[in-house]
Parts: sequence; C-alpha cells; structure tokens
Amino acid sequence: MCVPYSRIDVHASAAQQQLAQALADLKTEFKLPGAFSSGVLSELQQTMSRQQLPDLDLTALPFITIDPPGSQDLDQAMLLERQDRGYLVHYAIADVPSFVPPGGALDEETRRRGQTVYTPDGRVPLHPARMSEGAASLLAGQVCPAFVWEIQLDAAGEAVSTRVRRARIRSVAKLGYEQAQQMLDGGGHDGDDGGGGLPAVVGTLRLLKEIGLKRIGLEHQRGGASLNAPKQEVEHDGEQYQLVFRPPLPVEDWNAQISLLTGMAAAELMLAGKVGILRTMPEPDKGATDRYRLQTVALGRPWPEGMPYGDYLRSLNNSDPRQVALMHAATSLFRGAGYTPFDGAAPERTVQAAVAAPYAHTTAPLRRLVDRFVLVICAALSAGEDVPQWARDALPALPAIMAASDQLANKVDRAAVDAVEAALLSSHIGQEFDAVVVSGPRSNGNGNGNAARSIIQIKDPAVSAYCEGSLEPGSTVRVELVQADIATRTVLFRAV
Repeated sequence: MCVPYSRIDVHASAAQQQLAQALADLKTEFKLPGAFSSGVLSELQQTMSRQQLPDLDLTALPFITIDPPGSQDLDQAMLLERQDRGYLVHYAIADVPSFVPPGGALDEETRRRGQTVYTPDGRVPLHPARMSEGAASLLAGQVCPAFVWEIQLDAAGEAVSTRVRRARIRSVAKLGYEQAQQMLDGGGHDGDDGGGGLPAVVGTLRLLKEIGLKRIGLEHQRGGASLNAPKQEVEHDGEQYQLVFRPPLPVEDWNAQISLLTGMAAAELMLAGKVGILRTMPEPDKGATDRYRLQTVALGRPWPEGMPYGDYLRSLNNSDPRQVALMHAATSLFRGAGYTPFDGAAPERTVQAAVAAPYAHTTAPLRRLVDRFVLVICAALSAGEDVPQWARDALPALPAIMAASDQLANKVDRAAVDAVEAALLSSHIGQEFDAVVVSGPRSNGNGNGNAARSIIQIKDPAVSAYCEGSLEPGSTVRVELVQADIATRTVLFRAV
C-alpha cells in the first residue's frame, strides 16, 4: 500500500512496457467475463422494445446526479427540499429490474458476474452498456424509470418516514464532484444543466451540505465510522501508467451520507416486513485493532486508548501523506462484511458495524447484483404488496454470489496496484529505508516458500510490504529493498 503522493509516475520505459503487459494479463489471469452473448443482447433488445414507463410521472421534479467525471452508468439522482419541520429527500435509483426478466438470459448472466469489475484499461460491466450507460442510466434530459425513495427527516436529520414508489423521472443536471463542490463554494457552473435551471440545482446542493453535515453528526453519535480515504487508482495518460491518489471532496462525503441514509431505510423496511437481505459486518477483532495501533504509532499519529475507531478515523487529515496511509491501513478494521438474507423472521445479526445500524445495499443496481432484489422487495413492502416470489427465491443464493464477486473484484484491484507499486520501486533495488514492524511472521500468499516473513510499514514513502525474517511487532528496523518484480507483482524487503 503506497500512499504518500498525489501522483506517482513510472518513468522507465522498460518498466512501463512490463507494467502494461502485466496489467493487460489481468483479465486472462482472473478469468474475467468477456462480451455479452448474442442471446443476452437479443433478450435485452426485446425487453427494451416492450418496456413501458411507470404511470407515476415525476419528470417535473428537478433531480440532479453527482458522480465521478466521465461516468455514464448513473444509478442515483436526488432532489432535496426543506420542510417546516425538517427535510424531504427524494432519491431516485435506476429501475434495473424492469430491464432484467426474472429467469432470463440477462438474469443468469448477471448472477454469474455479480458486479462490475474495474481494471486500469477499462471495466467488465455487470450489464450491457446499451442498458447501463443508456436506457437505464439516469442521464440528464432523459426520461427514465426509477425507484423513487421519499424519506422525511426531522430538523436533526433523523429519518421519520420512508416511501418507495416506481416512477418516471428526468434529471436536469449531470454534475461531477468537482463541479458540484465549485458551485457550493461559489465558483463557476460548467455542469450539464438539462434545463431545470441553476437555482434548483444549487438549492439541492446547499441542502446536501446541510443534511450531509447533520447525518455525519448522527453517525458520530451512533458510533459509526466512515473511511473517506483518497482513492488509489491506476491510470494511463496515453503514454505511461500512473498511480493516482484522489483526496475526497466534502461533497463526496455528503453525497455518501444520502446513500447511507437510503440503505438504512431499506434495512428498516425489510426488517419490519421480515424479508430481505442485509449488509452486515462484525466489530473489528482485537488482533486487527492491535496491529492497526502499531501502524498508527509507526506513522506518527497514535490512536489513543479509549477513543472509538470511528472518531479516530474522522480525525485523520487526508492531505497528510502519513495519515492517508493510516486511512488505507484502516481497511483491516472493516473485515468480515457479508450478506445476511432472511424470510419469515429477522436474522440474529442485523448491524453493519461501520454504519453502526442495520444497513442494506440498494443504491447501485447498475453495478451490483444484490441491489436489484433489495429495490423490488422494498417497493413491495412500502406499497403493502406481496414480495415477488422470484425475489424471495433468489435470497439464499445471493450471499455466495456477492462474496465471490467481491473477492474477485478486490483481487483484480489489488493486483493492479501491486503491479504498479512493483514498477515504481523497480529502480530502487538495494536502497535502504526506515520502517516499523506492524505484524509478525505470516505467509505472503504468493507461494514463495515457507520462510518467515513479517509485514513492515515504511515511513517514507509510506509503503506496507513483506520483509524477510521473524521480526518483533512494534520494533523499528532498517530495511533494504531486495525485490520489486513487476511480472509477479512482488515487493520484498530484508532487515539490514
């Protein structure tokens, strides 16, 4: 995990060539799905030709979308309104179920894929682009079917009621995160305003900040923990690969709070209806917290005893390279997440520890399989109708499907970053670094023999990697880089 700079380039041409090949090989190595079959595409075309929009017409409401620049698969659109005693959140989620006939070819293919997998040279989508980036996407100016959540909040930002209905909507503006932040900060407007008018767009953005800050305060009171670390991405600028770190803007945090609010509302609906599937996660175990405390000491920002880990993570500064390293290292505290289906009675485990409340995935159906089923279940429960049997029947199989796709997506992402880190360090073989041991001997998982290896944290640059030898956790050591192999994505140090 290499996190100290906003942009790190791999300059050596030979290393760039090896890196390009290593990244291109990821699709083959991990057996990622290829193009969609003609049967899937034919079925989708037939479904789209027969599709009817919902009767409820909400196209007059000025919804907006806020997404990464260049995104075309837009799952969510929002409209926020102030009320006398609080707020009304309108949150539209793409109506993916209307494009996927239960038991059909596309249904079967999406169960095989599980989720969209991202690679440095593109992505392997969950759904065909003509749907996920076209007819089903909540693009500005396009009339689309959607599940519209109406969540009433009190003056403190607490949810007091929830309703979910299918409706047709039309987003009036497609904003990137930076555009949205600039509009809030009083900068220029260069987003794609589809005709809804700038005042309506700015009004929602101002309420997004107001509500977002209140929801963050409620998260603090619940003991929740948001991990707003800079995103670590591999990019290609046309000439060379780079490892880029993007500190999140405040608007991204506020936007995420609306998604969390909706996921919590979905969980409450399903628990009350005694049918659905939750995203659950246990509290971090002692071993993970002890290792993480050592890393916080190593990087000069000790985690005080008695401070909840959510409060500690919120205290970190994402402009400080070493504290950014701690944000990434904190992912070790967020392990054990899974999906818990239930039908007929509430499950024993209902809480997602990082959210500190029951929670469900429901806001990204274009990119994640499970959300499609949660949306259908919640809409039925909200309307007082029977949950479709096909959605109930799918519940037992979804945890295994999502676990496998999560594992695959994480492996691909980690492999890409490992390859770039090896390329970055490939010209520094023999160089010495100061480090702190954060974990005792363990296997590195690469099949490189049974020699004892510890995990160390380099102070500068802030890299976490394997080091030969059985070292004492918490000790300070001087290490030498002995291997940085791009093909095997291996970085290895030895104690001097």
